[in-house]
Amino acid sequence: MEDIDAIALLQDPVRRRLYEFVAAQGREVGRGEAAEAAGVARTLAAFHLDKLVDAGLLEAGSRRLTGRSGPGAGRPAKVYRRSAAERDVSLPARDYRTAAGLLAEAAETAGLDMELQDAARRRGRALRGQGASFDDLDQLADVLAGRGYEPVLDDDGAVLRMRNCPFHTVAEQFPPLVCGMNLALLEGLAEGSRVRVRMDPRPGWCCVAAAPSKNNEH
Repeated sequence: MEDIDAIALLQDPVRRRLYEFVAAQGREVGRGEAAEAAGVARTLAAFHLDKLVDAGLLEAGSRRLTGRSGPGAGRPAKVYRRSAAERDVSLPARDYRTAAGLLAEAAETAGLDMELQDAARRRGRALRGQGASFDDLDQLADVLAGRGYEPVLDDDGAVLRMRNCPFHTVAEQFPPLVCGMNLALLEGLAEGSRVRVRMDPRPGWCCVAAAPSKNNEH
């Protein structure tokens, strides 16, 4: 399915609510849970969820939702999670991904890591705005959410992690270069605040995390 056709499926309000709920969980979601969150019947939710799978926006699997195994554990249920595939629409057509990859390749070949990080740090400061700062992780999360990072606080609220890396495709090709750039960008964004950012790579997550500054040093 063409990207524009897949994205057009989200015009349906029920389908969009289901997609946004599944995408926000960062884990597999059953039909019943998704239906309850979207406020629709389970059968209707199943129909729309499977349409999203057909479009490549979600991925489907099966597992027992009871957490038990063996006799009496029940049949595996169909579960859904956001697809790892990217969808992109630009009218007229643009190919920024190729340009980004070529620029990253040139920077890595020329050993321009530090220059790239300096530029990223400056951009982060500009995004924050002169005189602005963050008093806590919630304030930082609001800004990061607007930039597509999908920030999530740990259960204890002590660490802010990001489910999405906006630079994922290029980061996969040039991890040290792009992850270093990403860290520097967020360092510039958080500079002078009561939060600090650090490299904390985990599978399936952005390589950068944030936490309150120790002893409120900023």
